[in-house]
Amino acid sequence: MRLGIVACEALKKELEMIIENDPDVTYREYLDFGLHTYPDQMKKVITEKVNSLERIVDAVFLGYGVCQSLGDLSGNLRVPAVRLECDDCIAALLTPSGYEMERKRCAGTFFVTPFFAEAGLNRMMKELRLDHPKFQRYDKMWFIRRFFDGYSRALYVETGVGDNERHEALARALAEELGLRYEATEGTLSVLREGLARAKQLAKQNGGTSC
Repeated sequence: MRLGIVACEALKKELEMIIENDPDVTYREYLDFGLHTYPDQMKKVITEKVNSLERIVDAVFLGYGVCQSLGDLSGNLRVPAVRLECDDCIAALLTPSGYEMERKRCAGTFFVTPFFAEAGLNRMMKELRLDHPKFQRYDKMWFIRRFFDGYSRALYVETGVGDNERHEALARALAEELGLRYEATEGTLSVLREGLARAKQLAKQNGGTSC
């Protein structure tokens, strides 16, 4: 079996934990999270990446949810592929029902996974384009705090990857910098595992055999 993985870097640590030493995974690539800023471009890049694997893999596991623009992605793909059946990477790590429950509990929640804890404010500034020279003379935190005006809680989602104590400390610090109440919850890798299993089944149906 030749299974390819094309996924968002926001899920890299969790996916690498799941597929460690998996002989069925013969290709994997993690794309920059910044693509989410440009949904149409993200769809184009993912489509090109997957189609470039034609005759190289039997199927592709897409480490993406709907993510604004990927709901109808399959119609453009020349390689059988499985996408996560959820809205985004947060839902993938909390389950869709868990994600909805936390949003109902506090609508103004900023979800912090290990990836976002490590990315911190520097990544936010990049995503908001505050690293542009025209913002050099301004207080960048003013812009960031305005962006988070509607938020009241930072929820750290522990997924069992890497140094959890360090990730939690980074998440706490981020919440403090943003002036948000800090809370934590336990995530799960079950959605990723289920998606990977479906992708393997698809690869098998497409001519691959499990090692």
